[in-house]
Amino acid sequence: MSPDLDLTAPRSGGPRLRQKLFALDRRLFEFAAERNWPAAEPVLPRLSRSANHGLLWFATAAAIAASRTPRGRRAAARGVASLALASLTVNTLGKRSVRRERPVLDPVPLVRQLKRQPITTSFPSGHAASAAAFATGLALESPAWGAAVAPVAFSVAMSRVYTGVHFPSDVLAGAALGAGAAFAVRGLAPTRAQPAAPARPRADAPALPDGRGLVLVANTAAGTADRVRALRDALPAAEVVECAPQDVPAELEKAAERAVVLGVCGGDGTVNTAAEVALRRGLPLAVLPGGTLNHFALDLGLEDVRDLAGALTRGEAVRVDVGRFTSGERRGIFVNTLSLGVYPELVRERDRWAHRVGGWPAGVLAALRVLRADRHPLEAELGGRPHPLWLLFVGNGTYHRMGLTPGRRLDLADGQLDVRVVHGGRHPALRLLAAAVAGPLTRSPAHAAVQVPRLRLAGVAPGTLLAYDGEVAEVRGEVTVEKLPQALTVYRPGAGS
Repeated sequence: MSPDLDLTAPRSGGPRLRQKLFALDRRLFEFAAERNWPAAEPVLPRLSRSANHGLLWFATAAAIAASRTPRGRRAAARGVASLALASLTVNTLGKRSVRRERPVLDPVPLVRQLKRQPITTSFPSGHAASAAAFATGLALESPAWGAAVAPVAFSVAMSRVYTGVHFPSDVLAGAALGAGAAFAVRGLAPTRAQPAAPARPRADAPALPDGRGLVLVANTAAGTADRVRALRDALPAAEVVECAPQDVPAELEKAAERAVVLGVCGGDGTVNTAAEVALRRGLPLAVLPGGTLNHFALDLGLEDVRDLAGALTRGEAVRVDVGRFTSGERRGIFVNTLSLGVYPELVRERDRWAHRVGGWPAGVLAALRVLRADRHPLEAELGGRPHPLWLLFVGNGTYHRMGLTPGRRLDLADGQLDVRVVHGGRHPALRLLAAAVAGPLTRSPAHAAVQVPRLRLAGVAPGTLLAYDGEVAEVRGEVTVEKLPQALTVYRPGAGS
Protein backbone atom coordinates (compact mmCIF):
# COMPACT_ATOMS: atom_id res chain seq x y z
CA MET A 1 0.00 0.00 0.00
CA SER A 2 1.33 3.42 -0.91
CA PRO A 3 2.34 5.71 1.98
CA ASP A 4 0.18 8.65 3.01
CA LEU A 5 0.81 11.93 1.28
CA ASP A 6 2.14 14.78 3.38
CA LEU A 7 1.17 18.29 2.34
CA THR A 8 2.49 20.01 5.43
CA ALA A 9 5.20 21.65 3.36
CA PRO A 10 6.89 21.10 0.02
CA ARG A 11 9.64 18.52 0.23
CA SER A 12 13.13 19.53 -0.65
CA GLY A 13 13.93 18.53 -4.20
CA GLY A 14 10.20 18.07 -4.96
CA PRO A 15 8.59 19.25 -8.13
CA ARG A 16 8.83 22.99 -8.60
CA LEU A 17 5.16 23.22 -9.51
CA ARG A 18 4.13 21.78 -6.14
CA GLN A 19 6.37 24.25 -4.34
CA LYS A 20 4.86 27.15 -6.26
CA LEU A 21 1.31 26.00 -5.61
CA PHE A 22 1.94 25.61 -1.89
CA ALA A 23 3.56 29.04 -1.74
CA LEU A 24 0.58 30.57 -3.57
CA ASP A 25 -1.82 28.79 -1.21
CA ARG A 26 0.00 30.21 1.82
CA ARG A 27 0.09 33.74 0.35
CA LEU A 28 -3.63 33.63 -0.35
CA PHE A 29 -4.28 32.53 3.22
CA GLU A 30 -2.14 35.34 4.61
CA PHE A 31 -3.79 37.85 2.28
CA ALA A 32 -7.24 36.82 3.56
CA ALA A 33 -6.03 36.96 7.17
CA GLU A 34 -4.74 40.52 6.74
CA ARG A 35 -7.94 41.87 5.21
CA ASN A 36 -10.30 43.86 7.40
CA TRP A 37 -13.87 42.64 6.88
CA PRO A 38 -15.95 44.34 9.61
CA ALA A 39 -19.30 43.11 8.25
CA ALA A 40 -18.14 39.50 8.32
CA GLU A 41 -16.86 39.42 11.89
CA PRO A 42 -20.24 38.91 13.60
CA VAL A 43 -21.50 36.50 10.93
CA LEU A 44 -18.92 34.11 9.47
CA PRO A 45 -17.55 32.58 12.70
CA ARG A 46 -21.09 31.84 13.90
CA LEU A 47 -22.07 30.49 10.49
CA SER A 48 -18.99 28.26 10.48
CA ARG A 49 -19.87 26.83 13.92
CA SER A 50 -23.51 26.29 12.94
CA ALA A 51 -22.38 23.94 10.15
CA ASN A 52 -20.52 21.63 12.57
CA HIS A 53 -21.63 18.01 12.07
CA GLY A 54 -23.97 19.17 9.27
CA LEU A 55 -26.48 20.66 11.73
CA LEU A 56 -27.11 23.74 9.58
CA TRP A 57 -27.88 21.59 6.54
CA PHE A 58 -30.08 19.14 8.40
CA ALA A 59 -32.12 22.06 9.74
CA THR A 60 -32.33 23.56 6.26
CA ALA A 61 -33.45 20.23 4.81
CA ALA A 62 -36.17 19.96 7.46
CA ALA A 63 -37.39 23.48 6.63
CA ILE A 64 -37.48 22.71 2.90
CA ALA A 65 -39.30 19.41 3.48
CA ALA A 66 -41.84 21.28 5.63
CA SER A 67 -42.83 23.25 2.53
CA ARG A 68 -44.86 20.11 1.68
CA THR A 69 -44.17 20.33 -2.06
CA PRO A 70 -43.09 17.06 -3.73
CA ARG A 71 -40.10 18.68 -5.39
CA GLY A 72 -39.06 20.33 -2.14
CA ARG A 73 -39.15 17.02 -0.28
CA ARG A 74 -37.18 15.29 -3.02
CA ALA A 75 -34.63 18.10 -3.08
CA ALA A 76 -34.19 17.98 0.70
CA ALA A 77 -33.70 14.20 0.65
CA ARG A 78 -31.22 14.44 -2.21
CA GLY A 79 -29.28 17.17 -0.43
CA VAL A 80 -29.00 15.08 2.75
CA ALA A 81 -27.95 11.97 0.80
CA SER A 82 -25.28 13.98 -1.05
CA LEU A 83 -24.02 15.45 2.22
CA ALA A 84 -23.84 11.98 3.79
CA LEU A 85 -21.79 10.59 0.90
CA ALA A 86 -19.45 13.60 0.92
CA SER A 87 -18.88 13.37 4.68
CA LEU A 88 -18.23 9.63 4.45
CA THR A 89 -15.68 10.17 1.68
CA VAL A 90 -13.88 13.00 3.47
CA ASN A 91 -13.63 11.17 6.77
CA THR A 92 -12.70 7.74 5.43
CA LEU A 93 -10.51 8.64 2.46
CA GLY A 94 -9.64 12.33 2.31
CA LYS A 95 -8.29 13.10 5.75
CA ARG A 96 -6.75 9.67 6.24
CA SER A 97 -4.83 9.63 2.97
CA VAL A 98 -3.56 13.25 2.98
CA ARG A 99 -1.81 14.56 6.10
CA ARG A 100 -1.71 18.32 6.29
CA GLU A 101 -1.37 20.47 9.36
CA ARG A 102 -3.76 23.33 9.98
CA PRO A 103 -2.60 26.86 9.14
CA VAL A 104 -0.72 28.86 11.79
CA LEU A 105 -3.21 31.23 13.42
CA ASP A 106 -0.77 34.09 14.12
CA PRO A 107 -1.94 36.27 11.17
CA VAL A 108 -5.64 35.75 11.99
CA PRO A 109 -7.25 38.36 14.31
CA LEU A 110 -8.41 36.85 17.58
CA VAL A 111 -12.02 38.03 17.04
CA ARG A 112 -12.24 35.80 13.96
CA GLN A 113 -10.77 32.65 15.47
CA LEU A 114 -13.03 29.80 16.53
CA LYS A 115 -13.29 29.10 20.25
CA ARG A 116 -12.67 25.40 19.62
CA GLN A 117 -10.06 24.60 17.03
CA PRO A 118 -10.44 21.45 14.87
CA ILE A 119 -8.07 18.62 15.73
CA THR A 120 -8.29 16.69 12.43
CA THR A 121 -5.96 17.18 9.49
CA SER A 122 -6.56 20.14 7.22
CA PHE A 123 -7.04 18.63 3.75
CA PRO A 124 -9.75 18.62 2.46
CA SER A 125 -12.29 20.85 4.20
CA GLY A 126 -15.20 18.77 5.47
CA HIS A 127 -17.35 21.86 5.95
CA ALA A 128 -16.81 22.93 2.33
CA ALA A 129 -17.53 19.41 1.12
CA SER A 130 -20.80 19.20 3.06
CA ALA A 131 -21.88 22.69 1.96
CA ALA A 132 -21.17 22.03 -1.71
CA ALA A 133 -22.73 18.56 -1.60
CA PHE A 134 -25.94 19.81 0.01
CA ALA A 135 -26.33 22.84 -2.28
CA THR A 136 -25.50 20.86 -5.43
CA GLY A 137 -27.86 18.05 -4.46
CA LEU A 138 -30.64 20.58 -3.96
CA ALA A 139 -29.93 22.27 -7.28
CA LEU A 140 -29.96 19.01 -9.23
CA GLU A 141 -33.52 18.33 -8.06
CA SER A 142 -34.77 21.91 -7.65
CA PRO A 143 -32.77 24.77 -9.21
CA ALA A 144 -34.80 27.31 -7.25
CA TRP A 145 -33.94 25.81 -3.86
CA GLY A 146 -30.35 25.33 -4.96
CA ALA A 147 -30.05 29.01 -5.89
CA ALA A 148 -31.55 30.02 -2.54
CA VAL A 149 -29.09 27.93 -0.53
CA ALA A 150 -25.99 28.53 -2.68
CA PRO A 151 -25.00 31.89 -1.03
CA VAL A 152 -25.14 30.29 2.41
CA ALA A 153 -23.10 27.29 1.24
CA PHE A 154 -20.51 29.61 -0.31
CA SER A 155 -20.31 31.63 2.91
CA VAL A 156 -19.79 28.50 5.01
CA ALA A 157 -16.97 27.37 2.73
CA MET A 158 -15.30 30.78 2.78
CA SER A 159 -15.69 31.03 6.55
CA ARG A 160 -13.18 28.20 6.93
CA VAL A 161 -10.43 30.39 5.44
CA TYR A 162 -11.74 33.52 7.19
CA THR A 163 -11.53 31.87 10.63
CA GLY A 164 -8.06 30.50 9.87
CA VAL A 165 -8.76 26.76 10.06
CA HIS A 166 -8.15 25.93 6.39
CA PHE A 167 -5.98 26.93 3.46
CA PRO A 168 -7.85 28.02 0.31
CA SER A 169 -6.89 24.79 -1.49
CA ASP A 170 -8.47 22.77 1.34
CA VAL A 171 -11.75 24.55 0.69
CA LEU A 172 -11.55 24.20 -3.10
CA ALA A 173 -10.79 20.49 -2.85
CA GLY A 174 -13.60 19.96 -0.35
CA ALA A 175 -16.09 21.85 -2.53
CA ALA A 176 -15.10 19.81 -5.60
CA LEU A 177 -15.45 16.59 -3.64
CA GLY A 178 -18.87 17.65 -2.34
CA ALA A 179 -20.17 18.54 -5.79
CA GLY A 180 -18.85 15.22 -7.08
CA ALA A 181 -20.72 13.39 -4.31
CA ALA A 182 -23.98 15.05 -5.37
CA PHE A 183 -23.49 13.92 -8.96
CA ALA A 184 -22.62 10.42 -7.73
CA VAL A 185 -25.92 10.29 -5.83
CA ARG A 186 -27.68 11.40 -9.00
CA GLY A 187 -26.07 8.44 -10.75
CA LEU A 188 -27.43 6.10 -8.08
CA ALA A 189 -30.85 7.76 -7.96
CA PRO A 190 -31.62 9.80 -11.13
CA THR A 191 -33.41 13.11 -10.69
CA ARG A 192 -36.83 13.94 -12.05
CA ALA A 193 -35.49 17.13 -13.69
CA GLN A 194 -35.77 16.17 -17.37
CA PRO A 195 -38.26 16.73 -20.22
CA ALA A 196 -41.78 15.47 -19.58
CA ALA A 197 -43.11 12.52 -21.56
CA PRO A 198 -45.40 13.50 -24.44
CA ALA A 199 -49.08 13.68 -23.43
CA ARG A 200 -50.28 11.05 -25.88
CA PRO A 201 -52.22 9.12 -27.05
CA ARG A 202 -55.14 11.24 -25.95
CA ALA A 203 -58.12 9.40 -24.45
CA ASP A 204 -61.76 10.41 -24.09
CA ALA A 205 -62.53 10.84 -20.40
CA PRO A 206 -65.30 12.70 -18.57
CA ALA A 207 -64.63 16.23 -17.34
CA LEU A 208 -65.50 16.62 -13.64
CA PRO A 209 -65.49 20.39 -12.90
CA ASP A 210 -66.35 19.99 -9.22
CA GLY A 211 -65.21 16.37 -8.84
CA ARG A 212 -68.69 14.83 -8.93
CA GLY A 213 -68.33 11.20 -10.02
CA LEU A 214 -64.80 10.81 -8.65
CA VAL A 215 -64.42 8.27 -5.83
CA LEU A 216 -60.87 8.40 -4.49
CA VAL A 217 -59.41 5.84 -2.07
CA ALA A 218 -56.52 7.18 0.04
CA ASN A 219 -54.00 4.97 1.84
CA THR A 220 -53.60 6.62 5.25
CA ALA A 221 -50.25 4.88 5.87
CA ALA A 222 -48.73 6.94 3.04
CA GLY A 223 -49.21 10.22 4.94
CA THR A 224 -51.93 11.48 2.60
CA ALA A 225 -53.96 13.66 5.01
CA ASP A 226 -52.74 17.03 3.67
CA ARG A 227 -53.28 16.03 0.06
CA VAL A 228 -56.73 14.68 0.77
CA ARG A 229 -57.71 17.99 2.41
CA ALA A 230 -56.36 19.91 -0.59
CA LEU A 231 -58.29 17.65 -2.98
CA ARG A 232 -61.53 18.21 -1.08
CA ASP A 233 -61.00 21.96 -1.31
CA ALA A 234 -60.25 21.81 -5.05
CA LEU A 235 -63.00 19.29 -5.92
CA PRO A 236 -65.72 19.63 -3.24
CA ALA A 237 -68.15 17.16 -4.85
CA ALA A 238 -65.61 14.32 -4.99
CA GLU A 239 -66.02 11.39 -2.62
CA VAL A 240 -62.89 10.47 -0.64
CA VAL A 241 -62.48 7.22 1.30
CA GLU A 242 -59.54 7.08 3.72
CA CYS A 243 -58.48 3.64 4.88
CA ALA A 244 -55.61 1.56 6.26
CA PRO A 245 -53.33 -0.35 3.85
CA GLN A 246 -54.97 -3.73 4.47
CA ASP A 247 -58.37 -2.29 3.55
CA VAL A 248 -57.30 -0.61 0.30
CA PRO A 249 -58.13 -3.52 -2.11
CA ALA A 250 -61.64 -3.98 -0.70
CA GLU A 251 -62.37 -0.24 -0.66
CA LEU A 252 -61.20 0.12 -4.25
CA GLU A 253 -63.60 -2.64 -5.32
CA LYS A 254 -66.47 -0.89 -3.50
CA ALA A 255 -65.50 2.48 -4.99
CA ALA A 256 -65.48 1.02 -8.52
CA GLU A 257 -69.16 0.01 -8.10
CA ARG A 258 -70.30 3.66 -7.86
CA ALA A 259 -67.52 5.66 -9.51
CA VAL A 260 -67.48 7.38 -12.87
CA VAL A 261 -63.73 7.86 -12.29
CA LEU A 262 -61.73 5.73 -9.87
CA GLY A 263 -59.18 7.71 -7.88
CA VAL A 264 -56.28 6.65 -5.69
CA CYS A 265 -53.86 8.41 -3.36
CA GLY A 266 -50.82 6.51 -2.15
CA GLY A 267 -47.50 5.07 -3.25
CA ASP A 268 -46.69 2.93 -6.27
CA GLY A 269 -47.94 -0.27 -4.60
CA THR A 270 -51.33 1.32 -3.87
CA VAL A 271 -51.48 2.73 -7.41
CA ASN A 272 -50.77 -0.76 -8.77
CA THR A 273 -53.79 -2.15 -6.90
CA ALA A 274 -56.00 0.67 -8.17
CA ALA A 275 -54.77 0.23 -11.76
CA GLU A 276 -55.69 -3.46 -11.66
CA VAL A 277 -59.23 -2.63 -10.49
CA ALA A 278 -59.65 0.20 -13.03
CA LEU A 279 -58.37 -2.04 -15.83
CA ARG A 280 -60.73 -4.86 -14.93
CA ARG A 281 -63.75 -2.57 -14.50
CA GLY A 282 -63.04 -0.42 -17.58
CA LEU A 283 -62.80 2.83 -15.55
CA PRO A 284 -60.50 5.80 -16.06
CA LEU A 285 -57.97 6.21 -13.26
CA ALA A 286 -57.05 9.42 -11.41
CA VAL A 287 -53.74 9.22 -9.51
CA LEU A 288 -52.79 11.56 -6.67
CA PRO A 289 -49.18 10.85 -5.58
CA GLY A 290 -48.84 10.17 -1.89
CA GLY A 291 -46.05 7.66 -1.35
CA THR A 292 -42.27 7.60 -1.20
CA LEU A 293 -41.20 7.47 -4.86
CA ASN A 294 -44.40 7.94 -6.95
CA HIS A 295 -42.74 6.92 -10.23
CA PHE A 296 -45.97 6.43 -12.17
CA ALA A 297 -47.56 9.71 -11.06
CA LEU A 298 -44.42 11.73 -11.72
CA ASP A 299 -43.99 10.20 -15.18
CA LEU A 300 -47.54 11.38 -15.86
CA GLY A 301 -46.57 14.91 -14.81
CA LEU A 302 -48.65 14.74 -11.63
CA GLU A 303 -46.78 16.52 -8.83
CA ASP A 304 -49.61 17.63 -6.59
CA VAL A 305 -53.36 18.23 -6.21
CA ARG A 306 -53.39 21.20 -8.59
CA ASP A 307 -52.11 19.04 -11.45
CA LEU A 308 -54.71 16.32 -10.91
CA ALA A 309 -57.60 18.72 -10.25
CA GLY A 310 -56.80 20.64 -13.43
CA ALA A 311 -56.76 17.46 -15.53
CA LEU A 312 -60.04 16.25 -14.02
CA THR A 313 -61.72 19.61 -14.49
CA ARG A 314 -60.73 19.75 -18.18
CA GLY A 315 -61.14 16.02 -18.90
CA GLU A 316 -57.50 15.62 -19.92
CA ALA A 317 -56.48 11.95 -20.12
CA VAL A 318 -54.17 9.58 -22.00
CA ARG A 319 -53.99 5.86 -22.68
CA VAL A 320 -50.93 4.14 -21.20
CA ASP A 321 -49.43 0.67 -21.46
CA VAL A 322 -49.65 -1.89 -18.67
CA GLY A 323 -47.27 -4.78 -18.04
CA ARG A 324 -48.66 -8.18 -17.10
CA PHE A 325 -46.82 -11.16 -15.57
CA THR A 326 -47.76 -14.80 -14.97
CA SER A 327 -45.92 -17.29 -12.76
CA GLY A 328 -47.72 -20.57 -12.14
CA GLU A 329 -51.14 -19.66 -10.79
CA ARG A 330 -50.01 -16.19 -9.81
CA ARG A 331 -50.93 -13.33 -12.13
CA GLY A 332 -50.46 -9.62 -11.76
CA ILE A 333 -49.85 -6.32 -13.52
CA PHE A 334 -47.28 -3.58 -13.16
CA VAL A 335 -47.34 0.03 -14.29
CA ASN A 336 -43.69 0.73 -13.48
CA THR A 337 -41.23 -2.15 -13.12
CA LEU A 338 -40.80 -5.86 -12.48
CA SER A 339 -37.53 -7.45 -11.40
CA LEU A 340 -35.84 -10.58 -10.09
CA GLY A 341 -32.48 -11.06 -8.45
CA VAL A 342 -30.92 -8.39 -6.29
CA TYR A 343 -33.58 -5.70 -6.79
CA PRO A 344 -36.34 -7.37 -4.72
CA GLU A 345 -33.85 -7.53 -1.85
CA LEU A 346 -33.12 -3.83 -2.37
CA VAL A 347 -36.86 -3.06 -2.24
CA ARG A 348 -37.27 -4.87 1.08
CA GLU A 349 -34.20 -3.14 2.53
CA ARG A 350 -35.36 0.25 1.26
CA ASP A 351 -38.79 -0.18 2.83
CA ARG A 352 -37.14 -0.91 6.18
CA TRP A 353 -35.44 2.50 6.17
CA ALA A 354 -37.77 4.73 4.15
CA HIS A 355 -39.96 5.80 7.08
CA ARG A 356 -36.84 6.74 9.10
CA VAL A 357 -34.65 8.63 6.62
CA GLY A 358 -36.86 9.30 3.57
CA GLY A 359 -37.15 7.71 0.14
CA TRP A 360 -33.95 8.75 -1.66
CA PRO A 361 -31.56 8.24 1.29
CA ALA A 362 -33.22 4.89 2.01
CA GLY A 363 -32.69 3.83 -1.60
CA VAL A 364 -29.01 4.75 -1.49
CA LEU A 365 -28.53 3.05 1.91
CA ALA A 366 -30.33 -0.08 0.73
CA ALA A 367 -28.21 -0.23 -2.43
CA LEU A 368 -24.99 0.02 -0.45
CA ARG A 369 -26.07 -2.71 2.00
CA VAL A 370 -27.32 -5.08 -0.70
CA LEU A 371 -24.35 -4.58 -3.02
CA ARG A 372 -21.95 -5.30 -0.17
CA ALA A 373 -23.57 -8.63 0.72
CA ASP A 374 -22.14 -11.93 -0.56
CA ARG A 375 -24.62 -13.90 -2.69
CA HIS A 376 -24.93 -16.38 -5.56
CA PRO A 377 -26.44 -15.23 -8.87
CA LEU A 378 -29.96 -16.21 -9.88
CA GLU A 379 -30.14 -19.18 -12.27
CA ALA A 380 -32.67 -18.81 -15.10
CA GLU A 381 -33.25 -19.75 -18.74
CA LEU A 382 -33.46 -16.99 -21.32
CA GLY A 383 -34.13 -17.97 -24.94
CA GLY A 384 -33.77 -21.65 -24.06
CA ARG A 385 -30.27 -21.24 -22.62
CA PRO A 386 -29.33 -21.20 -18.90
CA HIS A 387 -27.87 -17.95 -17.59
CA PRO A 388 -26.55 -16.89 -14.18
CA LEU A 389 -28.18 -13.53 -13.53
CA TRP A 390 -27.44 -10.98 -10.85
CA LEU A 391 -30.38 -8.81 -11.83
CA LEU A 392 -33.28 -8.95 -14.29
CA PHE A 393 -35.13 -5.64 -14.67
CA VAL A 394 -38.26 -5.20 -16.80
CA GLY A 395 -39.69 -1.72 -17.27
CA ASN A 396 -43.20 -0.92 -18.48
CA GLY A 397 -41.88 1.36 -21.22
CA THR A 398 -38.33 2.46 -21.97
CA TYR A 399 -36.52 4.29 -19.19
CA HIS A 400 -34.52 7.36 -20.21
CA ARG A 401 -31.85 7.02 -17.53
CA MET A 402 -31.05 4.20 -15.16
CA GLY A 403 -29.11 4.06 -11.91
CA LEU A 404 -29.59 1.86 -8.88
CA THR A 405 -33.16 3.17 -8.98
CA PRO A 406 -35.17 3.69 -12.21
CA GLY A 407 -35.09 7.09 -13.86
CA ARG A 408 -37.94 8.41 -15.98
CA ARG A 409 -39.89 7.25 -19.03
CA LEU A 410 -40.36 9.61 -21.95
CA ASP A 411 -43.16 7.54 -23.52
CA LEU A 412 -45.76 5.67 -21.48
CA ALA A 413 -47.31 4.02 -24.55
CA ASP A 414 -44.35 2.79 -26.59
CA GLY A 415 -45.48 -0.87 -26.62
CA GLN A 416 -42.14 -2.10 -25.29
CA LEU A 417 -40.78 -3.85 -22.23
CA ASP A 418 -37.42 -2.36 -21.22
CA VAL A 419 -35.45 -5.53 -20.32
CA ARG A 420 -32.06 -5.08 -18.66
CA VAL A 421 -29.90 -7.94 -17.43
CA VAL A 422 -26.80 -7.97 -15.27
CA HIS A 423 -25.06 -11.27 -15.87
CA GLY A 424 -23.56 -13.40 -13.12
CA GLY A 425 -19.81 -13.68 -12.84
CA ARG A 426 -16.98 -12.09 -10.91
CA HIS A 427 -17.81 -8.91 -8.98
CA PRO A 428 -20.87 -7.82 -11.02
CA ALA A 429 -21.98 -5.63 -8.10
CA LEU A 430 -18.88 -3.47 -8.34
CA ARG A 431 -19.19 -3.10 -12.10
CA LEU A 432 -22.89 -2.25 -11.81
CA LEU A 433 -22.25 0.32 -9.09
CA ALA A 434 -19.49 2.00 -11.12
CA ALA A 435 -21.71 2.11 -14.20
CA ALA A 436 -24.66 3.49 -12.21
CA VAL A 437 -22.53 6.33 -10.81
CA ALA A 438 -21.13 7.13 -14.25
CA GLY A 439 -24.45 7.14 -16.05
CA PRO A 440 -26.66 4.67 -17.93
CA LEU A 441 -26.34 1.02 -17.00
CA THR A 442 -25.56 0.16 -20.63
CA ARG A 443 -21.97 1.22 -19.96
CA SER A 444 -21.42 -1.81 -17.76
CA PRO A 445 -19.66 -4.79 -19.40
CA ALA A 446 -21.78 -7.07 -17.19
CA HIS A 447 -24.99 -5.59 -18.56
CA ALA A 448 -27.23 -6.18 -21.57
CA ALA A 449 -30.38 -4.32 -22.61
CA VAL A 450 -33.15 -4.98 -25.12
CA GLN A 451 -36.68 -3.71 -25.81
CA VAL A 452 -39.26 -6.43 -26.54
CA PRO A 453 -43.07 -6.78 -26.26
CA ARG A 454 -42.90 -10.18 -24.51
CA LEU A 455 -40.47 -12.12 -22.32
CA ARG A 456 -40.39 -15.74 -21.09
CA LEU A 457 -38.15 -16.77 -18.19
CA ALA A 458 -37.85 -20.48 -17.33
CA GLY A 459 -35.79 -22.46 -14.85
CA VAL A 460 -36.33 -20.05 -11.94
CA ALA A 461 -36.32 -21.82 -8.59
CA PRO A 462 -39.68 -21.72 -6.73
CA GLY A 463 -39.59 -19.21 -3.92
CA THR A 464 -37.33 -16.76 -5.80
CA LEU A 465 -38.35 -13.21 -4.98
CA LEU A 466 -40.04 -11.08 -7.63
CA ALA A 467 -40.65 -7.35 -7.16
CA TYR A 468 -43.30 -5.38 -9.04
CA ASP A 469 -44.19 -1.73 -8.42
CA GLY A 470 -42.54 -1.83 -5.00
CA GLU A 471 -44.35 -5.01 -3.92
CA VAL A 472 -42.53 -8.31 -3.35
CA ALA A 473 -43.87 -11.80 -4.16
CA GLU A 474 -42.48 -15.32 -4.67
CA VAL A 475 -42.07 -17.00 -8.06
CA ARG A 476 -44.18 -20.16 -8.46
CA GLY A 477 -42.98 -21.39 -11.86
CA GLU A 478 -42.05 -20.14 -15.29
CA VAL A 479 -42.35 -16.36 -15.53
CA THR A 480 -44.02 -14.83 -18.58
CA VAL A 481 -44.11 -11.05 -18.99
CA GLU A 482 -46.06 -9.28 -21.73
CA LYS A 483 -47.28 -5.85 -22.69
CA LEU A 484 -50.90 -4.67 -22.77
CA PRO A 485 -50.61 -1.70 -25.15
CA GLN A 486 -52.65 1.41 -24.30
CA ALA A 487 -54.84 -0.63 -21.98
CA LEU A 488 -55.42 1.92 -19.19
CA THR A 489 -56.92 5.42 -19.34
CA VAL A 490 -55.33 7.83 -16.87
CA TYR A 491 -55.88 11.53 -16.21
CA ARG A 492 -52.91 13.65 -17.10
CA PRO A 493 -52.44 17.45 -17.29
CA GLY A 494 -51.69 18.84 -20.74
CA ALA A 495 -53.45 16.04 -22.63
CA GLY A 496 -56.22 18.27 -23.99
CA SER A 497 -56.88 18.55 -27.69
